[in-house]
Amino acid sequence: MLAPMQGLTNPALRSVIIRQSRPDVVFTEFLRVSPVSRKRFSRRDQKELAAMQEGVPLVVQLVGHGIGPLIEAARIAQDAGARHLNLNLGCPYGRMTTAATGGALLAKPEELAELLPALRRAVDGDLSVKIRCGYNDPGQIFGLLPLIEDAGVDWLILHPRTVVQKYAGAADHAITAEVVRRTRLPVIANGDIRGKDDAERVLKLTGAVGLMIGRAAIADPLIFSRLRGTLPAERTPETRLQELKSFLMELLPLYQQRFCGEKQVLDKIKNVLVFIEDPELAPLVKQLKKSRQLPAFLERLESFQPAG
Repeated sequence: MLAPMQGLTNPALRSVIIRQSRPDVVFTEFLRVSPVSRKRFSRRDQKELAAMQEGVPLVVQLVGHGIGPLIEAARIAQDAGARHLNLNLGCPYGRMTTAATGGALLAKPEELAELLPALRRAVDGDLSVKIRCGYNDPGQIFGLLPLIEDAGVDWLILHPRTVVQKYAGAADHAITAEVVRRTRLPVIANGDIRGKDDAERVLKLTGAVGLMIGRAAIADPLIFSRLRGTLPAERTPETRLQELKSFLMELLPLYQQRFCGEKQVLDKIKNVLVFIEDPELAPLVKQLKKSRQLPAFLERLESFQPAG
């Protein structure tokens, strides 16, 4: 699965990754559910309410608070065509106005005990949760499992860090393994899966039914093909350069259609470049980040040659 990453995994970027290595499932960025507007979703987010993208199942991820608004949002999403809904219980920056959302809801399990069954009753199709292992206690997930199961959630995605930990430290997949052992629900493992070796290790350790990959898929959009063994896991510097060029050249025209003005397009592309950590491509990434106009960006991209 391609992970939802706010500000990154928009429809354009998802489209390129689908075309290049076709993950089995893709997610929207989290769609903010308005607690006050009857429309519940922004105009742009309304365009994301679908069951598929380019033949790949699309999971619509909701973030918000309040049983009423979330139930209404789920119904709106389903009426618009969505068939796979996910509740975000993992975002470590989860607040809207003064109420807790995302991972912050883990600090209020009594609210979850009401919200999850109510949401299940409102959702006719597939309902999942994406969850951290706890708010500030990594063992909290074990107390939450009966609540999640009893609510009728279909499956869960576990990122084994706490909410307060944010992205510090390492994802503890020993916790994922224990969750798999204790629950009857299908579990998707998420967090610190950077390549084929990590993928094989996490699957073997945890017994999870699948993997969700975020940052590594931005750094290497062909990662899903590598995990399936249809592309080699190891690449030469020249191959890595050509793959990066191909990715950016395919993404750029889609960003020009989606975003407004040269500056915004470049800013969004530079957000992608943050995740390119290949040391041999670092000089190119540094040059591209300095570009203030698209012609300069393209010239640097096309003319760059790796050292040696």
